[in-house]
Amino acid sequence: MAAEARGLLLAGIFACATPAMAVAQGAPLSAIDWLSDTVARPVAPPPTEPPARPPGAPEPITTTLLRARNLDGIGLLAPQVTGIDRRFWAGSQTVVLNGLIASDHPEPLPALRDLFHMLMLAELEAPQDADGSGSFLLARVDKLLELGALEAAAALVAEAGQPTPGLFRRAFDIALLLGTEDSACAELRRAPGIAPTIPARIFCLARGGDWQAAELTLSTAQALGEVSAEEEAMLTRFLDPEGADEAEPLPPPERITPLVLRILEAIGEPVSATGLPLAFAHGDLTPANGWKARLEAGERLARAGAITPAQLFALYIERRPAASGGVWARAAAVQQFETALASGEHAVIAEQLPLVWAALAGMELEVPLAEVHAATVSALRLPGEAGALAFRLALLGPNYERAAMSRRPLDGMESFLIGIARGHLGAQPPPDGLARAIAPVFAAGAVAPAISAPMQELLSNGRHGEAALIAIDKVTRGSMGDLRGVTEGLALLRRLGLESPARKAALQLMLLERRG
Repeated sequence: MAAEARGLLLAGIFACATPAMAVAQGAPLSAIDWLSDTVARPVAPPPTEPPARPPGAPEPITTTLLRARNLDGIGLLAPQVTGIDRRFWAGSQTVVLNGLIASDHPEPLPALRDLFHMLMLAELEAPQDADGSGSFLLARVDKLLELGALEAAAALVAEAGQPTPGLFRRAFDIALLLGTEDSACAELRRAPGIAPTIPARIFCLARGGDWQAAELTLSTAQALGEVSAEEEAMLTRFLDPEGADEAEPLPPPERITPLVLRILEAIGEPVSATGLPLAFAHGDLTPANGWKARLEAGERLARAGAITPAQLFALYIERRPAASGGVWARAAAVQQFETALASGEHAVIAEQLPLVWAALAGMELEVPLAEVHAATVSALRLPGEAGALAFRLALLGPNYERAAMSRRPLDGMESFLIGIARGHLGAQPPPDGLARAIAPVFAAGAVAPAISAPMQELLSNGRHGEAALIAIDKVTRGSMGDLRGVTEGLALLRRLGLESPARKAALQLMLLERRG
């Protein structure tokens, strides 16, 4: 990957959802239900008896082609960037890690979501039993796809080099979802040893302008019964849209894949991304869609960390709202706030700050607001309630520790927040029950909270990756009920050297309304 491309990617790395504590049994979970069948699945040949070997003949030598590096150790973020030890995954079994990664659990705090994304993209040693087939890599790519982080997933696939059929299948779908299907079709033509399915072959022939070959391929497939009735109807209209102008719309497909989505768009029967997996929302960001659809997709993706806050705020100010309420009200609030910032008038900014905070908090977009505007607002030193809100915004931003160092606390809550941001609490009492669960983790000079025996065993055996994934889950679930999970999860993160994610998660627990 070029250094420039990697730099752009690192500026926008983010993720949503957590791993689970349950471990999958059997084969790793590496396929997403909505992935297109763009690559033909090979048919296993019938078993044959090996030829007889004369007595005393030497044993045959079996050779295996080795890749330059283990696919399961591929990543984008070097240890020098993440600060994570190279053997973070090495003490664990692939099937255990794959199960933790693939599990579907509640949406975590933004800080834990970002940590999870970083772990998926980290360049570390492969799990101890990784055989180089790429099972662990596929599990990470699939989770990024599930969480809508298409560009990160695409970069991880590209880093693997010559794609396996499984990796190519994912790269093809990512291109379809991002609207770069022409490049995907070109890659399909270049990829040796990868057999496309009939629908994928017809789609790419047509996209390349070879309509005659596409029509011939479809006719042959129809004669041989190699396409389903649903595929035949879609592809026929795709190749002859004028002949279908007067026809009734096709019935809704049983399964929406990126390839089906693109074909339906091409024949004038687009499918809304609402209700589809998060990755499909990227299609609504294209200029061909209306501003409202793009705003709603942008909010959905930004909340999940699948696009940068800057991308969302660029959407908010693109044009004047056409109506009131809903997404229009949020766009108007952002525009009025940014107009106030441009004016430099402290009174106007102090008036607009609570309004934009309230508007975006309703969609759980406070952290994107902080990442874009916290530094500017914090530097204004606003008085009164606006100043207190500006301080909270700064604690949600990237420079939370610097903001805490320069703040004189106004009350016990601010003292507690400053202690978390600095990594050590003073003697001030915790202001509420959640704070009492957080306090032991950051208590200065006190004995660290006890870690349960199963978690201690993971740490003792060098299974740090498992411990980190479980810690994310513990904090997320603990905040919804059993606060002991908050204490142990944050303590685990600090024990693993993940100090900044632990502090940021604790601050977000206190500042954001995410408690069950």
